[in-house]
Amino acid sequence: MNQKLENEDNHPPSGLISKIKKFFRNPFFIKTQSVSEVTDFLKDAVDLNIIDKEAESIANKAIRLGNTTVKEIMVPKVDMVTFGIDDEINIILEKIIESGHSRYPILGSERDEVAGILLAKDMLPKIYEGNNNFSLSDMLREPNVVPETKKADSLLEEFKKDRSHMAVVIDEYGTISGLVTIEDILEELVGEIEDEHDVDEEEIIKISDKKFYADAKIEIEEFTEFFNIDIDPLAIDAETLGGFVISKLGVLPKVGDKVKIEDLTIKVIDADDRKIEKVQITKNQ
Repeated sequence: MNQKLENEDNHPPSGLISKIKKFFRNPFFIKTQSVSEVTDFLKDAVDLNIIDKEAESIANKAIRLGNTTVKEIMVPKVDMVTFGIDDEINIILEKIIESGHSRYPILGSERDEVAGILLAKDMLPKIYEGNNNFSLSDMLREPNVVPETKKADSLLEEFKKDRSHMAVVIDEYGTISGLVTIEDILEELVGEIEDEHDVDEEEIIKISDKKFYADAKIEIEEFTEFFNIDIDPLAIDAETLGGFVISKLGVLPKVGDKVKIEDLTIKVIDADDRKIEKVQITKNQ
């Protein structure tokens, strides 16, 4: 009798055995039939303490990365910092210092022509020597140009293979629509990666019960949710508040231009010749 109890104590419970068996039928050992099976396996792995919740989250995001296009994660064209192939070196240096980026697309003389990628570090030896008369074209790297429909996981593999970090994104007409970096893709897996140049700013600042200031880059869904606007964000032909203002007016707005949505008046208070930066929002009721 004692021997029987001892044997029972030395054997894991049947429930655990079934979990272990299920684990060895996971996607790493046999071919799965669906993404849901992979998700179930990851949940089981967490239950068995094989991986933690953070690893499960990253794995699930990695699965979704195969369905994510670069258009969904790219930096839009209006936010790109670019230089022309004929720009003066002093102007380029000023913008590099101001923006703090390490890589910059260089545009050619033709519309939407990408002449190459400039690495800021390639200019350092010239600057150190006091030479401001060098040719920009002599230090450009070969550009990586990809379509908006390219999958993010595929581009990540290209980045690893080519040891590159940036790609310029074009639409179906060959027009530049944005850029994507290896950091943009990694942030889809592990969340926001902040560096010393990132500045935390509130996208909507309340001045009074009726007056607000907002960053024009705020997503339209966040804007409608904040002000409790009864409009489906998907019905608006824009992804950002600035894009919404532009679509309503039909032209690139100037400072002082206004649009209305429900009981709100949106007034442009900061803009340049390419994009809207800030808006003022007033509740009319």
